[in-house]
Amino acid sequence: MAPGPVRKRPSSPARAPAAAVAPPERKGARTRAGIPPEVLRDLNAGRIETRSLVEWLAIDFALLARSALPTILPASAVERVAEQLEAHRALGIVARTQIAGHGLAAALGSGAARERRLRALATHPSDTLRGWAAYAATTGEGPLSARLTTIRPFAADAHSGVRELAWMAVRPAIAAEIERALDLLSRWSGDPDANVRRFASESTRPRGVWCAHVAALKADPSPGLAVLEPLRADPSKYVRDSVANWLNDASKDDPAWVRAVCARWSRESRGPETAYVVKRAQRTLLRTE
Repeated sequence: MAPGPVRKRPSSPARAPAAAVAPPERKGARTRAGIPPEVLRDLNAGRIETRSLVEWLAIDFALLARSALPTILPASAVERVAEQLEAHRALGIVARTQIAGHGLAAALGSGAARERRLRALATHPSDTLRGWAAYAATTGEGPLSARLTTIRPFAADAHSGVRELAWMAVRPAIAAEIERALDLLSRWSGDPDANVRRFASESTRPRGVWCAHVAALKADPSPGLAVLEPLRADPSKYVRDSVANWLNDASKDDPAWVRAVCARWSRESRGPETAYVVKRAQRTLLRTE
């Protein structure tokens, strides 16, 4: 009897490869003693970003310069920057960031070399170096419009620390030409990126944090509405907090104006976003009534 056809067992369906599981995001240390030695080594080498203010404060700026800058700048320039940072160890973190940025600006050179080096700094894995680059990019002379164009990538940086340094780096130039700045930055209020919209508000605050006040806006805050009006119902809490802080600044010098703006916004924009801004904007007024 002839053998029948060989029946093949149905093959099992191919298993899809297991999805790669992203490692959990590293949590920032809350104390210097809580920073693991390997994390501090990586921070000082420029291999990773900070995850807390404590980690930023713990970085040895001179060591970071000597570890991370040789691939970007000539050795002599690296040593000059490191020596400047060593000589100013006792200064605050923002002051030392400014010194690092100004030192880098002098070392970047000009033309294509400058652009290449600045791009390497602006995209570096270390948020600390990117913060230095924000100051380096805006050091020197130049029209305000060009300075804002230069600072925009830093204003949009994924790391909040770099974003804060971005507006601080260009704040003196903004304060010096506040009317022009408000006109230029009013266009940023409609940007799709919430970080850029927030920069427009935060960089023009009448009082601000860790920066000089803007006397003209303390005397008459109304020009600030060019930036603030489009943001009164912003979908991003990050932006709304900045708008509320802007108005809260102004309430310390012109409370009647802030009350009037908040009353008008409440009538014209009845959503929860504006209600949130209006409430936070008047927190100092409510405490003093």
